[in-house]
Amino acid sequence: MMKSIKTKLTILILIFGCNIYAQTSNSKSEIEQISETIMHYIEGTANGEPDRLKKAFHPNFNLYTVSNDTLWIRSGENYISGIKEGKKSNRIGRIISIDYEKDAATVKAEIIIPGFKIFTDYFLLLKYEGIWKIVHKSYTWREIPKTN
Repeated sequence: MMKSIKTKLTILILIFGCNIYAQTSNSKSEIEQISETIMHYIEGTANGEPDRLKKAFHPNFNLYTVSNDTLWIRSGENYISGIKEGKKSNRIGRIISIDYEKDAATVKAEIIIPGFKIFTDYFLLLKYEGIWKIVHKSYTWREIPKTN
């Protein structure tokens, strides 16, 4: 009887252990999931893909910046509506850093528009319903120095 219980317990541990390994080995890391969300934003804006932006952003997000020493707030809906389907831009984006704890993350990204400006974006993301979404974007910019 004791041998039967040990055998069953061993089998359950093996089955349970294999299931945990199978789930984690096939899933993306949190950093990969966060990066994917930010790349939806970066590539969606560069390639004129508003649906990718909708994947990245929570529907009620806003964008914040300072212009002429005044806080400027733009609705996310307004921002996404400005991205025209199929209209590519010459934006070059990259992720600079990612920090996360449990279901909250911050990301710093840089967007270069050659001959114009360099934008620094700061994102706040939250993971809910199993998906990372951008819930807030703050940004600033600087002119690209002119070369003579």
